[in-house]
Amino acid sequence: SGSVKAGKMPEGEKMRQCKQEEEQQQKEEEREGLIEFYSSYQELFQFFCSNTTIHGAIRLVCSKKNKMKTAFWSVLFFLTFGLMYWQFGILYREYFSYPVNLNLNLNSDRLTFPAVTLCTLNPYRYSAIRKQLDKLDEITRQTLLDLYDYNMSLPQRDWSTSSSQRRSSRSLLHHIQRHPLRRQKRDNLVNLPENSPSVDKNDWKIGFVLCNENNDCFHQAYSSGVDAVREWYSFHYINILAQVPDAKALDESDFENFIYACRFNEATCDKANYTHFHHPLYGNCYTFNDNSSSVWTSSMPGINNGLSLVVRTEQNDFIPLLSTVTGARVMVHDQNEPAFMDDGGFNVRPGIETSISMRKEMTERLGGSYSDCTEDGSDVPVQNLYSSRYTEQVCIRSCFQLNMVERCGCAYYFYPLPRGAEYCDYMKHKAWGYCYYKLLAEFKADVLGCFHKCRKPCKMTEYQLSAGYSRWPSAVSEDWVFYMLSQQNKYNITSKRNGVAKVNIFFKEWNYKTNGESPAFTVVTLLSQLGNQWSLWFGSSVLSVMELAELVLDFIAITFILGFRWFRSRQKLPAAVPALNSQDNAAFQDEAPALHAPHRFTVEAVVTTLPSYNSLEPRGPSRDGEEGHE
Repeated sequence: SGSVKAGKMPEGEKMRQCKQEEEQQQKEEEREGLIEFYSSYQELFQFFCSNTTIHGAIRLVCSKKNKMKTAFWSVLFFLTFGLMYWQFGILYREYFSYPVNLNLNLNSDRLTFPAVTLCTLNPYRYSAIRKQLDKLDEITRQTLLDLYDYNMSLPQRDWSTSSSQRRSSRSLLHHIQRHPLRRQKRDNLVNLPENSPSVDKNDWKIGFVLCNENNDCFHQAYSSGVDAVREWYSFHYINILAQVPDAKALDESDFENFIYACRFNEATCDKANYTHFHHPLYGNCYTFNDNSSSVWTSSMPGINNGLSLVVRTEQNDFIPLLSTVTGARVMVHDQNEPAFMDDGGFNVRPGIETSISMRKEMTERLGGSYSDCTEDGSDVPVQNLYSSRYTEQVCIRSCFQLNMVERCGCAYYFYPLPRGAEYCDYMKHKAWGYCYYKLLAEFKADVLGCFHKCRKPCKMTEYQLSAGYSRWPSAVSEDWVFYMLSQQNKYNITSKRNGVAKVNIFFKEWNYKTNGESPAFTVVTLLSQLGNQWSLWFGSSVLSVMELAELVLDFIAITFILGFRWFRSRQKLPAAVPALNSQDNAAFQDEAPALHAPHRFTVEAVVTTLPSYNSLEPRGPSRDGEEGHE
């Protein structure tokens, strides 16, 4: 037994020496390293909580002997962290919603006078289409006689026509008969019986039917007979206009016969200050102060420093079935913008002086992530058909016209003509009316997506208008005023009171308002708010955040180092165990004949094969004495 123990001692001493050398080498490496890492997670967190400037962290170390306090401060510490990051989430959500502040500024400066468009309010009976319109009037007179027993008086016309004009009249009659004006009752369209004078006409509605090639029909009905007749007449009138190959043939501008007097800033206007265009429903229109001339500026506010016009409002050789009002129509808009008289215009009453005061208002929106506005319309998926800059109304009308060409095969006469297209005319496109009214219903319901595609411009200029009215000329001055007009402008209207009107357009004041937007939540604001929340919950600064970042980096580094050591120890363990087993087995084989209990050596060999760290410790003197005695 003594010989066996003596053979085993050198092996134990050898392992103890290896362990001491390894520990000493580890300490030398730690002293020589440039970066010092903690040996355990506990040491890392203990150092952080003892030295950090974050409030409350030290309580986790100071109260470690009191488990209840440690648990309380741990819960409080992490709950505070959770509340703080919850507030961080709210701040980030508000930042990425891109809110804006509205800035209102009042500026005083010389103001650029806007463009002013004035229309006759009644379409003119142009000579290029006079015969067709006369035929349409005759058919309309007969229709009103059949429906309402009303015999509309028509002026005497020269009905002598050529053979080509007679063929055109027969073709017009054929197409009008295909789209007749009818009575409607309880959602059913029926023809009015010829001999039914006892029918209560108040129970009926008036409308007309539009059908396509497949005999699918669209019922266009109106509760007002006046609206029905005007819409029906307008439908056929548009077809007649579309048959004119050159729109310039309709240009019969007579500026002096419509504008009797024009003054701006007490100076007389001339033809260089206006441009002319034709509107299908509002007739001849004149735009003052557009881009074709030098732009006017107002040096002073007030009625004497604006635009003053005296216009003729008498209906002479106009089309009474298209317009039921008399006067003129005026619209104020910015330069390089088309005048949409249906949207922004208003009527000027005859025999009245209308004084319109303006206030300029500019709007500047933030683009990009802050709003869905567009700078110039180049990023809008709709082609601009107008020769003007982008506006929302320009885009919407262009969108409808492009859909009209795509779906119906022709263009609507009211809007500009796309390249390669032609205007709708039931001589060439028999079912365009059915297609138009179906498409118009989809357009109003935004099925076409035009209102979604067309975005507001980031910069807009608008004019807030207010009007005042007074009788002009007055009863005591009308005689000499009309006499002067007759001498200067050959004014020979019988109904003097309803024949002229006066319009004054001027700036109310020099001040104009600018509505601007600025970011409400910038990066600086976000960092400031985050810092406020951090100071509120932990009373710390930016350096405290750096300490927390250092803790995270140290945690990652320790995890990597410990994982690397564990991986290396797993690789060394299988190589050391076989070598140790071979040496112990050789020692047991040499001593086996001298022992009477081989199973004891087998057990001891197992113990020697996997020694514990306690067996490597030096034995005390009492234990050595026993072994020596043994």
